Amino acid sequence: MAGAIADDRTSAAEGRQGRPLIVTEDMELLDDLLRLCAAAGARAEVHHGVPEGRGRWEAAPLVLVGDDAARRLRGAVRRRGVVLVGKDQDDSGIWQRAVEIGADHVLMLPDGEQWLVDRIADVAEGVGRPALTVGVIGGRGGAGASTLACALAVTSARQGRRTLLVDADPLGGGLDVLLGGESAEGLRWPAFAASRGRVGGGALEESLPELHSLRVLSWDRGDTVAIPPQAVRAVLAAGRRRSGAVVVDLPRRIDDGVAEALAQLDLGLLVVPAELRAVAAASRVASAFGMVLRDLRVAVRGPYAPGLDDHEVARLLGLPLAGEVPVEPGLPDGGRPPGGIPRGPLGRFCEGFWERVSAGGEGG
Repeated sequence: MAGAIADDRTSAAEGRQGRPLIVTEDMELLDDLLRLCAAAGARAEVHHGVPEGRGRWEAAPLVLVGDDAARRLRGAVRRRGVVLVGKDQDDSGIWQRAVEIGADHVLMLPDGEQWLVDRIADVAEGVGRPALTVGVIGGRGGAGASTLACALAVTSARQGRRTLLVDADPLGGGLDVLLGGESAEGLRWPAFAASRGRVGGGALEESLPELHSLRVLSWDRGDTVAIPPQAVRAVLAAGRRRSGAVVVDLPRRIDDGVAEALAQLDLGLLVVPAELRAVAAASRVASAFGMVLRDLRVAVRGPYAPGLDDHEVARLLGLPLAGEVPVEPGLPDGGRPPGGIPRGPLGRFCEGFWERVSAGGEGG
C-alpha cells in the first residue's frame, strides 16, 4: 500500500542521481529495505538518525525512513523525496507521523515492495524525458519497413541521440543481420523472455550489441518466436527511460506482445508501396493498428503505379502523410547499413523525419 501526501516543497537535490538514504534502527526492516535496494540496482547509505555530515540529508535523492525513526526526525530540515515505511497495516497513527516529518509517501511492506523498487530504481538510473518511440509497420510483405526502421535508427544515432532499435518481428530474419552484426556480442530477445517487473535501462543498454553507434535488440537464430507480453512491456519501458529515441520494427499482425509494444509508441509509420494491391493490403493493416495506435502515419514508397502519388495513397488510407520514402540503390546488400550515407536519399528522408517530429515537440 502506498499513499501520497501533498507537498510543494522543493529540494536542491531533486532530480539528482545518488545513493538512497535509509534511516532506521529496526534490523528486520533494514534487511528488507537493503534487499529492495539491491533488487533495484542501488547501494544505500544507512543511518540511525539525520546524518551528521553537512548537506547529506538534503542531498540524498531519496530517503527511506523506518517508522521506528520517525520521532527522531521531527526537527530535520523539510525536503522532498521522503518515504515513511512501516509494516503494521492497522497503525493509523503512521499518517500523523508522516505529516510531522514532511514525508511525501507512506508505504507499508510487503504490499508496497514493487512500488518502492521502482522508485529506488528511478533514483539509481535518474529519470529524464522518455525516449521518442516510433514503430514501423509494413503495409504488405516486402514493403521495406525493416529497412526504414534501420535507417531511422542509424540516422538518429548519427545525430547524437541515444538510440535503441528493437526487432519486434520474430519472423523477419533479424535486424542485426540487416545491419551486418549477426555475429556481434550481446543479448538477443530470448534472453529477456523471463523478464518481469522492471528492467534496468542502463543494464539493458550495456547488454545489447552495439552496431553503428546504436543498440540493437534482435532475435537469435534459435526456435523462439514469441516473448511473453510482460517481458516486452518491461524491456521497452527500460529503453524508453533512457531518453533519446527508440525505433521498433513491428510485424503486420497484432498479438499480446505486439499490443504491449503499441501501447508504448508515440507514433507509427505504415510503409506502403505505391501500387493498388499494396494499398488494399495496407488498409487492413491500418484498420487493425489504428484501433490501438492513436498516431499512425503513412510513408509511401515508389515507384508509383499509374494514377497514384503519395498524397493519393494517404487519402485512400485515410491517414496523415509522413512523406515519400525514397529508394536507395545498393540496399540492402551494399555493405553499408540503411541510412548509412548521410546525404543519400534515405538518409535525407530520415533526417527530415527526425527534424519534423522534434520541431513538433515529439522528439526526445
